[in-house]
Amino acid sequence: MTIAIGDRIPSATLNYIKDGVQAMRTDDLFAGKTVALFAVPGAFTPTCSAKHLPGYVTHLDAIKARGIDTIACMAVNDAFVMDAWAKSQNAPQDILMLADGNGAFSKLLGLEMDATAFGMGLRSKRFALIAKDGVVTKLFVEAPGEFKVSAAEHVLENL
Repeated sequence: MTIAIGDRIPSATLNYIKDGVQAMRTDDLFAGKTVALFAVPGAFTPTCSAKHLPGYVTHLDAIKARGIDTIACMAVNDAFVMDAWAKSQNAPQDILMLADGNGAFSKLLGLEMDATAFGMGLRSKRFALIAKDGVVTKLFVEAPGEFKVSAAEHVLENL
């Protein structure tokens, strides 16, 4: 079942790089904050690298000015790939680059997709959500092959 507005973010562990691989519980990430989480099908993939992450880099200050405490990017990749992608994209440390290495969190959200036909295995759908104190207040899930509603510009317009 896909997460919906009004649902609580499920408990899971994501990883990121800071002095080695660090674990972050979603309970801690979302507790007491307003978080914008956007997910991409894969680091270093064309749309994700040319449009999705760069949009959040460009609009970082404007999004935060609208009451967002934390902006996080997530993909079903490992933490090392997410860190290398962030560096290659000159993503500021203000965007938390989170690895859902086995896709467990994506599955809990009901937002996983099967990309085996493209040689990519299980991935996350392209989406963005806003959660306040761990409860989803806005959810933007892309149709297959689309890049519209999860874009930073669209999220910013809807804050």
